[in-house]
Amino acid sequence: MNENIMGLILVFAGLFSIAGAVFDWDWFMTHRKARLLVNLLSRTGARVFYAVLGVIISVIRILVMLNVFKTA
Repeated sequence: MNENIMGLILVFAGLFSIAGAVFDWDWFMTHRKARLLVNLLSRTGARVFYAVLGVIISVIRILVMLNVFKTA
């Protein structure tokens, strides 16, 4: 049960990351933790990074929840 709740939280975190990148939320991209990526990759590069990261987190977690991958 706890694993399912944590899985849903990770899926929503991934979707949140995707939304922040797609909608170019200013408060999301100017957050102190995101500024490093913005400085290194430019704002567009950081948006792509966060979108890809969100897709990876969401897809892997959904596959684990569907028992495609077994967790230890």
